[in-house]
This record gives sequence, C-alpha cells and structure tokens, in this order.
Amino acid sequence: MSDPHCLDNEPGTESVYHKHVKARQEFIERNLTGQLLIKSTDRKWDITRQGRVKHYLYPNVFCDTALQEWQVFLQDVQTHSGMHRHQGALAIYVLEGRGYTLIDGKRHDWKQGDLILLPLRPNGVEHQHFNAEPGAGCLWIAFIFMPMYDQVASYTEQIENSPLYDGR
Repeated sequence: MSDPHCLDNEPGTESVYHKHVKARQEFIERNLTGQLLIKSTDRKWDITRQGRVKHYLYPNVFCDTALQEWQVFLQDVQTHSGMHRHQGALAIYVLEGRGYTLIDGKRHDWKQGDLILLPLRPNGVEHQHFNAEPGAGCLWIAFIFMPMYDQVASYTEQIENSPLYDGR
C-alpha cells in the first residue's frame, strides 16, 4: 500500500537524503508558486456526516495551493451538524447567523462576528453546532493548523450524523 506522505524507498532508487532534499524543494516551490486565491466557485459543497461542508484547503487533497499545512472549510449549519469528538485545536469564525455549540455538553451561544475556540484536550472535545433560527442562513468557517493537529495524534470519533447525511 502506497502512502502519499511517505517517500518511496525501493532498492535501486534515489537515496532517502536525496528524496528529502527534493521534497523540501517541492514544498518551498509550492509556497512560492502555488495558488494564492481560491474562489468559492473553485470548490464544491459536500454532504458529510457533519453536514453541508465546503473545503477550501485540505493537505494532500488540494495540492496546488501556496499554503499546505492548513485545513480551512465552511459549514452551512441548516438545523444542526453531526456530533463528533477530536482533540480540538481549531478556531471557527461565524460569518452569518446565530446559533450555539455544545462543547462537552455545555452550551455556548454565538452570532455573526463571533469566534468559537475548540480547546486542545487529550481526551478530545465533543461538540455539535446548532442553528438558532432554522431556515435562516447560518454559516461559519473553521481553521485547523494541521502540524498541531497531527502532533497531538488527533482522531475523529463520529457520535451522531447530521440529519442531511444519507449514508453515501
């Protein structure tokens, strides 16, 4: 099985050191020449276990952007998201609407312009997002710095699916 994060080290191929240098050069080149503007029309909405989501940046999925270590996505909270748990370490900025987030069972109300922080916790942070006015727009954008996420060995445990998710 080939892992896109691993350098191929078959006998007779380039040395590991050479592959490392080449990978670093490619990383720097992508930072210098990668796409600097991602238009909304460049990405599509997906229905996931968490609800209606549009990813703008996602390491190893979108490989043409200057920034490579961020996950950035929009969530359209129509009624409520799915519920899941992971280590946290992300920031969510509310673009439109008002609602609340349950973080480890405690309710936190928010509105347009607010910033929701999911703290870094060893056993994870259980959370779910709700639109306080279903039918009205409710949109936020999340930012995850993947090196931090990776270093804490973050996992995702789905607890409840979004009502939009049909299992596909």
